[in-house]
Amino acid sequence: MNPVDYKAMKPVQSKANKQKEDIPPLGNEGLKDVKHVIAIASGKGGVGKSTVAVNLAVALSLQGYRVGLADADIYGPSVPTLTGTTGEQPTVDVIDANMQVFNPINKYGVKWISIGYFASPEQALIWRGPMASNALKQLIQQTNWGPLDFLLIDLPPGTGDIHISLMHDIKLSGGIVVTTPQQVAVADVEKCLNMFFHKDLNKRVYGLVENMAWFTPEELPENKYYIFGKGGGEALAKKYHLPLLARIPLVQGICDRSDSGIPVANEDHPAAVAFRELAQTLISLLEQ
Repeated sequence: MNPVDYKAMKPVQSKANKQKEDIPPLGNEGLKDVKHVIAIASGKGGVGKSTVAVNLAVALSLQGYRVGLADADIYGPSVPTLTGTTGEQPTVDVIDANMQVFNPINKYGVKWISIGYFASPEQALIWRGPMASNALKQLIQQTNWGPLDFLLIDLPPGTGDIHISLMHDIKLSGGIVVTTPQQVAVADVEKCLNMFFHKDLNKRVYGLVENMAWFTPEELPENKYYIFGKGGGEALAKKYHLPLLARIPLVQGICDRSDSGIPVANEDHPAAVAFRELAQTLISLLEQ
């Protein structure tokens, strides 16, 4: 496998004196010490999928699990912003002319990797599907994750080349699908579900997460306003005989903290309870 030329995007640092035997091999062997590889998907942009993925990762870490997250939204990476790691660069261990391994960014007890660490925020990656898919696979497979209980992969919107390539070539344990209650989101999410269930992919879906289920003022957490409709996620879960893993409220503080790079799951916040419950529900589901 030829290495991706990330130098065209942004120079990277090399970490010296790294022993070759410490570097995981390429392909799925590089993920051999990862227990669960879980895709977070939506089929539609704007539903808060990345916010759910980041906060789920932090919530799992808070419960003592070893967690990593790969930002697979190659055209619109948001993990650096959501985690307050914009401008940071993973170090790179250059093994030989045909191998280089990335060391993920560590923050909030989670290991993060994203194309956003190698390109400036305003830079457009004008890549065709196969090039984007190959770059992303290499980014995931050539990251020095180490032993992990969970590796979450934050998928981009849609059901295209990147999704198909990852599902074929990365050993996914299953997926979690994020929606909002409104019908326009539910319709796209249904397409996403059918991508997982397609006979050529056939991946397990652990359940649905209904994000922005209602609006709650931060100072009045008992008040609920269903500004995006009600029950769309629950109805879709019933249709496909899937569990509704969580209903996440829309709270002003989520937006403020996300822009500041502070996951709410790491704070004393009304929405943090929902994210921690989501983590516990997923753990219980896997234990079954």
